[in-house]
Amino acid sequence: MPSVDARGVASLLREYARRTALRGGNPYRARAYQRAAESLHTLTIPLDQAIAQGRLRDIPGVGDAIADTIATLYRTGTHPTLAAMRREVPAGVLEMLSIPGLRADKVAKIHRDLGISTLAELEEAARADRLKPVKGLGPALQRKILEGLELRRRSAGRRHLHRAEDLLARTVANLQRSHPRLQRIVPAGDFRRGCEIVSEPCLVAEGSKREYLQISDEIALYVSDRARYGVTLLFATGSAQHLQALRERATSKGLALEPDGLWRAKRLVAGAAEEDIYAALGLQFIPPELREGGDEVARAAAKRLPRLVSGADVRGILHAHTNSSDGINTLDEMAEAARKRGYKYFGVADHSQSAAYAGGLSRDEIKQQHALIDRLNARRRTFRIFKGIESDILGDGALDYPDAVLASFDFVVASVHSRFRQDRDAQTERLVRAISNPHTTILGHPTGRQLLRRPGYDVDMEKVLAACAEHGVAVEVNGNPWRLELDWRWHARALDLGCMLSINPDAHSIAEIDLVRWGVEIARKGGVPRERVLNCLSLSEIAAFFAERKRRRAPNGSQRRRAGAHAQPTSTTKGVSAPRAKRPAR
Repeated sequence: MPSVDARGVASLLREYARRTALRGGNPYRARAYQRAAESLHTLTIPLDQAIAQGRLRDIPGVGDAIADTIATLYRTGTHPTLAAMRREVPAGVLEMLSIPGLRADKVAKIHRDLGISTLAELEEAARADRLKPVKGLGPALQRKILEGLELRRRSAGRRHLHRAEDLLARTVANLQRSHPRLQRIVPAGDFRRGCEIVSEPCLVAEGSKREYLQISDEIALYVSDRARYGVTLLFATGSAQHLQALRERATSKGLALEPDGLWRAKRLVAGAAEEDIYAALGLQFIPPELREGGDEVARAAAKRLPRLVSGADVRGILHAHTNSSDGINTLDEMAEAARKRGYKYFGVADHSQSAAYAGGLSRDEIKQQHALIDRLNARRRTFRIFKGIESDILGDGALDYPDAVLASFDFVVASVHSRFRQDRDAQTERLVRAISNPHTTILGHPTGRQLLRRPGYDVDMEKVLAACAEHGVAVEVNGNPWRLELDWRWHARALDLGCMLSINPDAHSIAEIDLVRWGVEIARKGGVPRERVLNCLSLSEIAAFFAERKRRRAPNGSQRRRAGAHAQPTSTTKGVSAPRAKRPAR
């Protein structure tokens, strides 16, 4: 019998990655182990079968060395290198890596130079100013540590969407095994509403009677009979503000909305299905993502809710990395994986030359990649790889290649990866200048935030969105669950201003292509319809859109148009008409 299961191996791999990072050396090695740990969760066959059949290398990010490590961890529950690293650094030091913004090299220095081995010791030292005089640490890092410790405390009990999904899925599987009479077990709460951070994971199930069960320290279960399943799901989903608006609507119609149903006096009007309740209230069905107590009830009453974008609407990917920069898989592997998922195009956007930390592409490497793309495109008729780049926005707002190089791409994702601490005015001007560059197609992860890790940089988002609308630059909805930006609270304003959005996974591996789903979820939460998403265009439409933009920024073309005139994809190509965005009725 093995010492650990697949989940246990993933946990040990994560520890291996953290301890490797603390050792120093090549940072990509630690990252490779971390990504392999994450990829183990996507394994579709039991781990013992994968090992026995020699299929470990089929797992994204798993090469020969990591495969050997996984096999050893599975068989023995440990590894000689892991055991040696455990002797070097106490377990408490690993906890310091959970402080947002504190890098592994700084943790190692703190432990080595100050003998600090626990979070409590670190906080005590920071509050006593013991880090300030140490060369390589200093007052700025000390301040960041104290801020990070406070953020860590505030984040307790809160999860990213993908982590909440994993917890809920495991709980559903356990309930199905242990309580086979329960049916229709589904997530509710803020997870069902698509909130970027989940703090109240809960489930709803159909059973023989209505009851509330606290099935763990983390998850509640609402059980309902069939006649009241819908209203139970409605109340368990929330939000409180949305439910209050529904109750007020019910009262205005002589009805009463209660946790056990929608009533007219003593007669149950609806309760079995959410759709029945909304219909009885004279409302369009309101998708769970919109139920935050804004204007959704008024818009549903006026039959003005949009048809929200869905995963099936997304036709291609426009932000993904390969092993030419800091990705795991080759360009061919990434493109083929996208094609097999039903996408019609794949836009590679490796890091640019300023991103030395991520293997950014030199000019020669760009030429080599473009030649490879031409060869790969010649092999496929109904699928296309587009030539893109994630170009760093430099401190002054310039992009980090000259115009001649930028002109060689089909599209450019412009992103900030440094100098986050510029003041609000400077940061805003920096972004606006990058957006106004005629080569910029998409503004990547617009604030640089990492949920539960670091806030975004300070920027005037109103001005940024207005600039995107003016210059026809799409705003990215980044599907990485650590980012999920543009924040959904700004989506309505982006739509009102006339912006297009682009839902992308920011994938660094084949498995991460599927992060598109979280971007779709956040776009739905922001009320975004299909026609306002750039990569919902068909292959012919987006090819025409890219070609038109390249023509207009060519030396003999028009570099500028009137404000807002090229805010949306349009095409003069015969037979192709990409949609021009219209401001939605609100």
